[in-house]
Amino acid sequence: MKPPAIPLIGGLSPSSSPPDDLTHVELTHVEKKIENWIRFGRHARETILDRRRRVLSFRPGSVFAFVRWASNDYGTIISRIDIVRAVEPGSTFQTLPFVRPGGEILLKIEGWPKVERVLQHVDAIEAVGIDPADVSPDHWRHVHSRLGVAHEPRAYRPEQHRAYLLRREAQS
Repeated sequence: MKPPAIPLIGGLSPSSSPPDDLTHVELTHVEKKIENWIRFGRHARETILDRRRRVLSFRPGSVFAFVRWASNDYGTIISRIDIVRAVEPGSTFQTLPFVRPGGEILLKIEGWPKVERVLQHVDAIEAVGIDPADVSPDHWRHVHSRLGVAHEPRAYRPEQHRAYLLRREAQS
């Protein structure tokens, strides 16, 4: 008896690593069934696989938000948002469906009410003129922790962002 075929992502089997240093995210859109999309992040490359699927690739260190939603005849079966930092080649990472090889998960939230709160938080960050992809990774961890225990996360303020950028610059 033959084992079942392993699905490919962008022409790669899940166990193989990408031929470059990028993190690849497969996005799918099947109306009212499966919707995987990137809420924010700067991709380095886009590969269109077919009408419903494409692969976005991110450079090491890039931060992006990956939203997954799926339903069946009875309603929503998954609502999830992951905020991920793409990793350097050879460094440790966590695996995620549709993300190859994986990444550093800064925030992982499931369930539409909590996902919606994260999306509102992202909107609030953008409203003060900050690109969410540039936000301190520690802030995304804070949001994950607070929402995980049903508390409201603190707002990300411009002063906080300036301090993070200065700290990052001093460390490089």
